[in-house]
Amino acid sequence: MSTSYKEAADPESQALLPQDNDHSLREERPSESSARRRVYRLRHVLLAYTAGILSAVLVEFFLCSRYSIPRWSLASQPEADVVHADLASPDAGSTEVHNFPPSSPTNVFPSLFPTDVGHAGPTPTGAEAALVATAPSYPIHTGAPHLLGPVTLNRNASTSSSKSTSHFDIFRHWGNLSPWFSVERGSFGIDSGPEAPETCRVTGLHLLHRHGARYPTQWASYGGPANFSARLHNSADGWNASGQLEFMNSWTYKLGEEILTPFGRQQLFDLGVSMRMKYGFLLKNFSETNTLPVFRTESQDRMLSSAFNFALGFFGYPFEGQYQQSVTIEDDGYNNTLAPYKTCPNARDRTKSDRAIPYVQQWASIYLRDALERLRPQLHGYDLTIEDVYTLQQMCAYETVAIGYSKFCELFTEEEWKGFNYAMDLYFWYDSAFGSPVARVQGIGYVQELIARLTHTPIPVHNSSTNATLDDNPVTFPLGQSLYVDATHEVVVLNVITALNLTSFAADGPLPADHMPEHRAFKSSHLAPFATNIQFQLLACDSLPDPQIRIIINDGVVPLTGIRGCPEDQDGKCPVPVFNNAQREIIAKTDWNWACHGDWQVPPGPAWNTTTGDAPEPGTV
Repeated sequence: MSTSYKEAADPESQALLPQDNDHSLREERPSESSARRRVYRLRHVLLAYTAGILSAVLVEFFLCSRYSIPRWSLASQPEADVVHADLASPDAGSTEVHNFPPSSPTNVFPSLFPTDVGHAGPTPTGAEAALVATAPSYPIHTGAPHLLGPVTLNRNASTSSSKSTSHFDIFRHWGNLSPWFSVERGSFGIDSGPEAPETCRVTGLHLLHRHGARYPTQWASYGGPANFSARLHNSADGWNASGQLEFMNSWTYKLGEEILTPFGRQQLFDLGVSMRMKYGFLLKNFSETNTLPVFRTESQDRMLSSAFNFALGFFGYPFEGQYQQSVTIEDDGYNNTLAPYKTCPNARDRTKSDRAIPYVQQWASIYLRDALERLRPQLHGYDLTIEDVYTLQQMCAYETVAIGYSKFCELFTEEEWKGFNYAMDLYFWYDSAFGSPVARVQGIGYVQELIARLTHTPIPVHNSSTNATLDDNPVTFPLGQSLYVDATHEVVVLNVITALNLTSFAADGPLPADHMPEHRAFKSSHLAPFATNIQFQLLACDSLPDPQIRIIINDGVVPLTGIRGCPEDQDGKCPVPVFNNAQREIIAKTDWNWACHGDWQVPPGPAWNTTTGDAPEPGTV
């Protein structure tokens, strides 16, 4: 190979090799000093290479290591006090948002994508469904399609969890955060189903339902996922997690705020389909009178979305032209029976309306004691509290209904989930139901509207949260229709249950905070879950002279014996005239001005209690 070729082909390598024409160098024996120089240079190369590797390892170790090795300076400390070298990701606890749809997509050409192109084919309709009237039994709603619960609950179970049962359903132990499900027959004390009793036929339905599953609300008086995630993120450079909590090292907060989740939209669509299948035959009355149903909801995003998804399930697409949607304003200064707290000042005074917190705190310190001891050593550099652990349970429920699955659900035992369910019962008993001094007064406006519809007469006096502008107009508030659907919040559902005097749910009150009654009548997961629904079912029975009414909550028939004059009935029936007269008495006794605007105070905790949802009488406290 010629020298010129070698130089042209690889000049860099040729500069490092002896040249062919350097005969004296080729023949010279290397001296001892030159050999030492070559060894010395090789040693430098090796040392430099090794030093580079060590530097890279140290930088990785101190700045972004993921190895669970405690720092040597802390090696002698107890495990619970050691801050591990694998600090959480700087993004841990941060809010992750996917902004879909994009604000200005570049490929939108509406004229090229029309939805009505004609050529629809045949479109004749058939007879309406009447499952509640014709089927031999009633379909059961299991509650949580599309959601995945934990494969196993926490294995580090306390001794109390030895009672664990294989059929435990975690979705039914989240209180108001549970997806609605059909309660077991007889759960409320009546061994009867929603299907029409023998000799009776369904003549009407008044449906009151809650919105579907949503993201957490803007604030929380105790716990609150957004509050906890912010604290974690703000201190991410000082903590890390191990064991069952190791996933939190890279966990981000994926929840929005207040609007429906995809699962929540599905809930209301399914509820609409379900009600059409059961009560669709009631639409015949509208065809005969040449009118359309009027459904009601409020202006909040999740309320409007819930109403439209219900309508989509009930009427199908397109639902325009099949019904009219009344959207009442939910804001300060607007009377609204579906959001009564907006015009009841005492309902926004936390000393009156948020009395549950001491009870929830006391109970959480009991049922979460073992969980705190178990989880605290797994979160290094962050002082986990009982409230934080309670928030982790909230996170399980909210993440599941938002993104389908949550690792937080695996952290707790069956008994701890039962404890969480009861904590929610305490919260809603004392804040929105029979234990709240402002519960009945907030529900009484809806009861006035219900009686107006049942009696086909306008509301005589507007002395509560009723809206005279809307309720006195037969167009926006029609009377005498066979089907009504109203959407509201879970607190209002509980207000209405209290105002109606459904006292069977108050039988165990006041609820204790130092233990959990094993068989209690008041369960928020039964009464106020996501998409909870109350059917006021009207019946005509061959064996009875008067029309009858039943109240069915999440497919469970409710006894009406707390309503004056309503008999004990195996199917939960009460004559409509008797029901109406009893409710008129309750309306007359409920003083909106005193309960909502009166200058009264109640002491916190058990020093004062109510089991009727009434404010204290003047001069009694």
